Amino acid sequence: MISIFNKKGRSADTPNPNMSALDPTITLEKQVAEQIYNALQGDIVNEVFKQLSNNDSDAWWRSNMEGHSLKVDKELLPDMYELCMSVKEKLDFKGPVDFYVTGDSTVNAFSVAAENEGEANIVNINSGLLDLMTRDELEFVVGHELGHLINKDTALSRLINYVFPEDTLPPISLLYKIRLHSQLAELVADRYGYMATGNLESCVTAFFKIASGLDLEKMNVSMDVLLKQNLKHLEYFLHDKGVSRATHPVNPIRIQAINLFANATSQDELEQGMEQLISILLKVGNSEQDEHLARFIASAGLLMASVDNTANKEEIDTIIEHLAALKIFPKKFLEEIMQGDITETFNDSVSNLMNINPGLRESMLNYMIGITMSDRNINKDEMEMLTQVGTAIGFSNIEIAHMIAAAIQQSFMPDLDAIC
Repeated sequence: MISIFNKKGRSADTPNPNMSALDPTITLEKQVAEQIYNALQGDIVNEVFKQLSNNDSDAWWRSNMEGHSLKVDKELLPDMYELCMSVKEKLDFKGPVDFYVTGDSTVNAFSVAAENEGEANIVNINSGLLDLMTRDELEFVVGHELGHLINKDTALSRLINYVFPEDTLPPISLLYKIRLHSQLAELVADRYGYMATGNLESCVTAFFKIASGLDLEKMNVSMDVLLKQNLKHLEYFLHDKGVSRATHPVNPIRIQAINLFANATSQDELEQGMEQLISILLKVGNSEQDEHLARFIASAGLLMASVDNTANKEEIDTIIEHLAALKIFPKKFLEEIMQGDITETFNDSVSNLMNINPGLRESMLNYMIGITMSDRNINKDEMEMLTQVGTAIGFSNIEIAHMIAAAIQQSFMPDLDAIC
């Protein structure tokens, strides 16, 4: 249930008494991070890159910050230094951190984890933030960036960038997982930001200032109106066509997520509240057709694969590959379809797709033909099923034969066992 939290939030002097008992991490974020790391062979790849003599991003970052930014020094910037050290102590962060301020009007900040042993981590705050933020809001921002270091997000980002440099894109299934992890990691960092300030209202105003670049007090912006607008936007993402596709979750999600963390009385309450918000991050498509298409791909693939009573790895992999364009966890979705009535799911999905978009019928039949070809074995029962389905969705026998013949010419490869 969505609710508007106390408009006054919690002051820095009266933090959530249950906060210390709540785990700031998110289980799904850990799971997705592990999946990405294992998929990219993290242990092996990281060891390879350690051997490269020119792999020294620490020196690049250090030179850039020392040469173009202002280091937060106790004597030079005593107030800012005290704030940063105070946040570091609140979060019990033991590693060395160098804080910098960069002359940039962009309302932003970032952190970089040290890659080499003995080097300090880096947290940078753009001057645009200092012009807008109160002390509590700055504590949230600094705590958020330290949260990324605590959660070790940079290490995974480096691995991803090593394997897929510059404009090289990973497979779509992995791309969706990377995006999901990035969004969940932001929610984790937000929790550390709240822990640094203990002031919920300051966390909320910080989000709006970063989003708008406006001084809310100078613009006479009402907190009540902000919160009501946020709930209105959140409802759109929950129940309409809103999709969070950026590396950072949309602000309505972030604000409600930090509200839950600040006010939850137990870990179970927190996790139950987060389920609804995370469901938005799991959305890939934003139309009714996408869901029916995913159900068709899963059920049609399973039916074709089981015609010969043996759904082999090649067929299952082909199904999952197609599902990956519509589901972040395609294998889990396929397993859920397997547990139900596959034939009923197939019939329902075909009926719905034909009502919504009859123009899909050719790609639907071609997909089923592709499943037939994936195991390098074509049998009579599969041809009969293709003809049956093709006829049901409006193709003539000759049209079906032409489509199968074209697929054989374009993609069929005989099984080597048959000729060896």
